[in-house]
Amino acid sequence: MATIGHVVMGLAVGRAFGKGALRAPAAAVFVALAVLPDLDVIAFRFGIPYANPFGHRGASHSLAVACLLALLAWPVARAMKLPAWRVCLAVLAAVASHGLLDALTDGGLGPALLWPIGSERIFFSWRPMPVGPIGVRFLSSRGLLVASWEVLALSPLLVWALWPSRTRVRTFEVRASARRERTRAADVLE
Repeated sequence: MATIGHVVMGLAVGRAFGKGALRAPAAAVFVALAVLPDLDVIAFRFGIPYANPFGHRGASHSLAVACLLALLAWPVARAMKLPAWRVCLAVLAAVASHGLLDALTDGGLGPALLWPIGSERIFFSWRPMPVGPIGVRFLSSRGLLVASWEVLALSPLLVWALWPSRTRVRTFEVRASARRERTRAADVLE
C-alpha cells in the first residue's frame, strides 16, 4: 500500500481520539504512527533482504510491535494527563492498521503480522488494493495510479476524518448569530 492509505487511517484515528483543541495535534501524531512501520525500508540500505524478519514488511508491521508501542504510550499519556487507556487504544489502532492494510494489497511480500510467534508473511484472501512502488519510484504514473485508487477506496473514511466537528460548526453558528445581533443593535442605534 502506498502511504496515502496509511495517512487516511492515521487521520481517522486522530479524528476518533482528538476532541476540540486536541484534534489537529492528535491527527498529526496518529498519522505519524500509522506510517511509522514503513521506516523499515532503511533495512535495504543495510543490506537486509526484503524477506528477512527485519526487512520491509517484517517485524515492524506486526501486531506485537503495535501492542508494544501502545504499552509504551501509557506512561507518556499519564505524564501528559491524557486518558491513558484511550491513548493506548488509539496508538494500537494506528500502528496495527498499517500491517492490516498491507495484508490487503496484491503484491510484494505480505506483512509479518504474527511476528515473533512466526515470521510467515500474510496476505488476506481478499486483496483489493494495488501494491505501491517503493521509494522514488512512487513518483511515477504507477505510483499516481495506486495513490488515486487508495484515495477513491478510502474516500468515505477520508471525508469523515476531515469533516468539521459539530462543535466547530456550532461555534461558527454562535459567532455568526452574535454578529447578526451586533448588527441589529447598531441598526437600532442609528
